[in-house]
Parts: sequence; C-alpha cells; structure tokens
Amino acid sequence: MHKSLIYPSMLLVSLVSPVALAFADDDNEPPMVHSLLERASVFERSANEREGEWHAAGLYCEASRLGSSEAEYRLGMLYAFGKGVPKDRALAASLFSVAASQGHREAQKMLDTINFTTTQLPECVLAAVLPEKGSAYGSAEGDDSVGIESHIDNLPASKRWMVDLVSTLAEWYDVDPRLILSIVAVESDFKTRAQSPKSAMGLMQLIPATAERFNVRNAYDATQNIKGGIAYMRWLLSYFRGDVKLAVAGYNAGEKAVDRYKGVPPYAETRQYVKRVLMLYQRSNHPYDEKITDPSPLVANKG
Repeated sequence: MHKSLIYPSMLLVSLVSPVALAFADDDNEPPMVHSLLERASVFERSANEREGEWHAAGLYCEASRLGSSEAEYRLGMLYAFGKGVPKDRALAASLFSVAASQGHREAQKMLDTINFTTTQLPECVLAAVLPEKGSAYGSAEGDDSVGIESHIDNLPASKRWMVDLVSTLAEWYDVDPRLILSIVAVESDFKTRAQSPKSAMGLMQLIPATAERFNVRNAYDATQNIKGGIAYMRWLLSYFRGDVKLAVAGYNAGEKAVDRYKGVPPYAETRQYVKRVLMLYQRSNHPYDEKITDPSPLVANKG
C-alpha cells in the first residue's frame, strides 16, 4: 500500500487538474493523439465528474501507448490525485518519469515533488485494456470501508434492475449476491453488451468456452449471462472449498492456472482483478456444496 501524496501548499491549487496545465503546443501532436487529448479534456469537464475522469484516463492510456508525453503527464496527474482511477504514487511517478524523459517540463516538476522512483506503469499503458476505476467504484487503495454496497449506491437508475436480477438468481444457486455483484462490477461495470479483447462477453464476461460449459446460448442476454457466471462461481467455490480468493482468481484465469501456480497466478491482470473483487466483497470464505465437485489439490488436504 502506497502512502498518500503530500504536496507543498504552493503547488496544490495549480496541480488539481491535468487539463489546466496542458501544454500550449498540443496542436503539434499527431492528429490521432491530438484528438484523443481533446476528447479526454471534454470528459474531464463532464457533469458526471468521476465517470468522466475515468473515461478520460482511458483515452490518456491510449494516447500514452502512442508515445504522447502530454498524455502520460495528464494520466500521471489522475493517478496522483486519485481522480477517476485509484490514487497511486508509484504509477504517477513512473508516468511523470517517462514524460519528463521526453522533455515534458511540468512532468519533471511533478517528479521532483513526488520524489519517488519506480518503473511500474499502469496496465492500460502497456496493453489495450481499460484502467482500473477509482474510489467511487469500490477500488480505492487503502480504503477498506468501501464495499459493493457503496458501488451499488452510485449506480444510475437505468442499471439498478440488474441488482435485483443478480440477487434473485444468486439466491437460487445459494451464492452470496454480494459476491456476484462484486464480480459484475469489476468485470463489466453492469454493461450488458460489454466485450473484452479476449472475446469475454456480457455482464460477467463469459468467454465462449465457459458459456458453452454452463449452457449459455446467448452471453449478451442478462439472465443467461448471470446464470452462467453464478454456476461457474458456485463450481469454483466447491472446487476451492469456499476460499474466495482462489475462486475469484479461478474465475479470471481458470482453475487450472490457480492449481498450476499453487495460488493466485502471477499475472498482473489477475492479481489486480482479485484485489478489486475482494475490496468490494470483503469476505475471505463462502459456504460451498462439496457434492458439486471434488476439491482442488490445493485444498484437498487442508483441515
């Protein structure tokens, strides 16, 4: 866990918004990068501030992958202040360092202020994935009081029907609705048409093999998707004998990967995924039906 940033008071006011300190020569950026920066700036000024900042972060990630030092600087500012993404001193410092190495003056100032050295970069800068959402979405670093209830409270009215659907189906399968809601929140943020670059589909991001395994014909149908995801989680809970961390890791990476690595696989995506789900769910054990499947070798000899 990283300590909170402490900035000199003279700098604090001027550092709140990355857009406010944008370079005057942004027009010199390549057209695609310039367009991304402009769109991100619009999102940062949107009425829904937290959601807008997260969308802006995603665009800054894309522009950073194209080599934009301005995007790296702005994304670093979002991580530095936890705006739209989790507050993370290490990621902010790394982004400022990369931008400063390309001659970005404001990034160098921020790097001097943070006084922190690291080479860790956000996953969304290294690959075409969405950035993690910040504290308003239940993923704040070091805030154990933020659970799935808080996330649900922030859902728009248009998505609340999914909460009732998940709760009903989860109870039918004897799975805690809070666990399934936590997975839906992290997997798709309650978007029924969500699709990942790896062809994961719908609310619980079922890959084709999992959909087939649990008889899901239309993964974009909310009811079918949730039933399939719950059935898989119910199986994983039985397989890992109620160990939530292992079950959640298995949901993301597959139970075979968890067995192979004798725990949460060392994939950055999976470890971040497990961290986010557990931050929302805040439970380490779950009741299970031992009749569903034989136990994993990891837990077969426990107890």
